[in-house]
Formats: sequence, structure tokens, C-alpha cells
Amino acid sequence: MNFQKIPPIGSEKDLLDLAFRKARERGQLRDLSGNWLQIIRTKETLKLDVIKDSLVTKLDAMMQAFPVTKDLSSFYIELMKLTLDYEAYKKSLGALYWAMGKIRFFHSDYIRKIIKCADRGVISGLSKEFYGRISSVLRQISPNLDCLAECRRVMRTYPDVKEMFTVCLYGFPNVGKSTLLNKLTGSRAEVAAYAFTTKSINSGFMMVDLQKIQVLDVPGTLARADKMNLIELQAELVVRELADVIVFVADVSGTSGHLLPEQQALLRHLGIRKPVLLYLSKTDLVESVDLAGWKQKPLSLEEIKAAVRELVPRDSNL
Repeated sequence: MNFQKIPPIGSEKDLLDLAFRKARERGQLRDLSGNWLQIIRTKETLKLDVIKDSLVTKLDAMMQAFPVTKDLSSFYIELMKLTLDYEAYKKSLGALYWAMGKIRFFHSDYIRKIIKCADRGVISGLSKEFYGRISSVLRQISPNLDCLAECRRVMRTYPDVKEMFTVCLYGFPNVGKSTLLNKLTGSRAEVAAYAFTTKSINSGFMMVDLQKIQVLDVPGTLARADKMNLIELQAELVVRELADVIVFVADVSGTSGHLLPEQQALLRHLGIRKPVLLYLSKTDLVESVDLAGWKQKPLSLEEIKAAVRELVPRDSNL
């Protein structure tokens, strides 16, 4: 699912202004035939048609742009629950559906009343009444439009992850995960010398024996299970739901602000039954690397690639 394609969500005012402007333009048509009553009826019903079509089309497009939750993977469902008000999201989409139904109902009702009416003033009054009813409907869903606009803002940060063999790069902030992602995949994840450069889940792909492998660089975790922030929770979600192989990235230079014993403890407490590979980063910043305290052999970049190749099922590229 490419969440970046979700279009902007118009406000109540934006939607009404557009619909009423189109109605005014349609009401200026002068090539209508018939007697004065027929012309008035035609002009007013045309304006109601335009307003209904404009609003229903816009609201329906919003609904279609957002993902249907039953079609999403468990990862995306959990990610939505972590990063936004999931129940409010579903309720807001339902509010759009309700609004479309009300707009269609009022349109049909007032078209019928106008067609039956033979008084110019009453017809004008019916049109204004329709405008008021429609404005009230949009006013009622204004909080839902605001909610969906915020959901869109959050969703546009989601990665476009695939259902395929996945390598997860895991470790503390600023230890070099994004740099390793760039080396493995040739992507250009942001790299900077401060914690939480990775503000969302970066992704890339590497080829292993003609098979495409997904590589995810998750936001660094401080491993405080009871005090995890939103970014850290996303990292844990990737590890739990998506990772087939975990590459634990550790900084041996100390520039990340995390001491080696702290990083070694994080590796020991990873606590999941998945293959874990160890990669030591920033080795060029130290004269020698102390391997004491590491319970497994660290691997070079080429050894990481070779180890991943051995772990990839030959039918994993779905």
C-alpha cells in the first residue's frame, strides 16, 4: 500500500465553497428553453444537481483513497493502532458515507419539491433551504474531515513494505543503521550525527541470487519496554511482524552515545526466535576493535550478504 498517494483532505469550507461556486456558474446559463416557470425550475434543479455531484464526488474520492482495513496486513493494522486513533479513523470514514447518503436524500427531496412548485419565491426559498441543509451536513462531519486530514499526515510517513523476505536493521539510535541500509541497497536514507535521524521506517531492496529482498531500517530503540515512545514502538513492531532476519548494528566508536556494554545488553535481550546477525559499525573511527563481550562473531558487509543469502528460501520472492 502506497500511503503517499492519499490526496489532501478538503475542509468543510473548501468543499462547500467549491460546490456553491460551481452551482453559481451553472445558474448563469442563458440558453434554456421553456416558459418562465420551466426555466426557473431547470436553473434551480441544475444548481442542486451540481452541488450534490460536487460534494458526493469529493467525499467518495476521499473514502476510496484511504485503505480498507480488512485488506491490510496485520503489520499495517498494528501500525495504525500505534500511530493514530484507529477507532476515530474508522468512525470518520463512516461519517463520510453517512454524509453522502444525506446529501443524496436532500437532493432528491428538494428536486421533487421544486418540480411540484409553481411559485418563483417559494422555489427560491426551497433552494436556499437545501443549501442550509447541505451546509449543516458538512458542518456535522467537519471534525471527521479534520481527523482524516491528520490520519493522512501520519499515514504518509508509513513505508511501502512488501510481503516478501525481510531483513531488519536493528539497534540504538545513531549507531549506523541507515548507513548500512545505503550500503546494502544503494538507497539514500538520511544520515546525521544525532539520535533519531530515522523518524520513520526507511526501506530498500537488495538482490540475492536474482531474488529481491526487502531491507528495513527501523527507528532506533532505547529498549525501555514500559516507556517506549511512538518511534520505539514502531521499531518493535517491525521486528515482531516483518523481520525474517535481524541484523543487529552496534557502534564501536562511542560516537552514538551508547556504551558497548549497553549495546551488548540490548542484543542479549532481543528475546525473539529469529536469526540475528551482528554488524559492528564505525570501525574506521577506532584504532582497534575489542570483541570482548560479544557472544557471537561480528560479520563484515560481505559476510552479512552471504549469511542472508543462505537464509533466503528459494521461493521467498512472491
